[in-house]
Amino acid sequence: MPKPDIYLSVIVPAYNEAEKLPKTLRRFQEYFLAQAYSYEILVVNDGSRDRTPEIINEMTGEIKNLRFIDRKKNMGKGYTVREGMLTAYGRVRLFADADNATDISHFDKMRPLFDKGFDAVICSRNAKDAPGARQAVAQAWWKRVLGNLGNLYIQWIAVPGIWDTQCGFKAFRDFAAEKIFSAAKINRWAFDVETLALAKRFEYKIGIIPANWVNDPRSAVKFTAYFRTLWEVFKIRRSLNKLKI
Repeated sequence: MPKPDIYLSVIVPAYNEAEKLPKTLRRFQEYFLAQAYSYEILVVNDGSRDRTPEIINEMTGEIKNLRFIDRKKNMGKGYTVREGMLTAYGRVRLFADADNATDISHFDKMRPLFDKGFDAVICSRNAKDAPGARQAVAQAWWKRVLGNLGNLYIQWIAVPGIWDTQCGFKAFRDFAAEKIFSAAKINRWAFDVETLALAKRFEYKIGIIPANWVNDPRSAVKFTAYFRTLWEVFKIRRSLNKLKI
């Protein structure tokens, strides 16, 4: 069966997102109904223990072009985004967080860069990456401090030159998505770092746009996740050294 001809796929990883997803999906639909291009919204359930699957099934008739992968086992955000990226149909494939912290309208600024030949375009919350980037509603102070220290380590070890690797709004051409995510191995929080490290290793052209990012205080990221991420970054460096292009 031939693959549908779709311009944009939006992959939404979902773990216990029953409260956030309805508002996000309705915002997506509001945005896409004003666009001329074809699209799909692909929600990938990461073994949620709340009503996330039921909510998605209930909204299938309401939200246009909605697809759903209902995986019962929790495997991590990296695994979930990877599954979506490799299952999506779009010529451009974007992953976005279930809380819409980086509003879907940011894709308006991404699209011209793809038209200019970029292979990947990411959002950054750091003005060192893109003038005008800001956290409209900031994270807790300890998250900002750990994030800044962690980024220095990430630049040193794996992704030089990018000050915000963790913003959950990144898009890729289909061929780049398939090559990057087929090679990726990290299943949890450091998958963003691995994604960018692989993009650089494969010499893809990366564009950066500024994010107007609104923190959701209900974020599931825990204190210990920062330290697990740093260990995963070290593993990414080792994997890159072994990677054959």
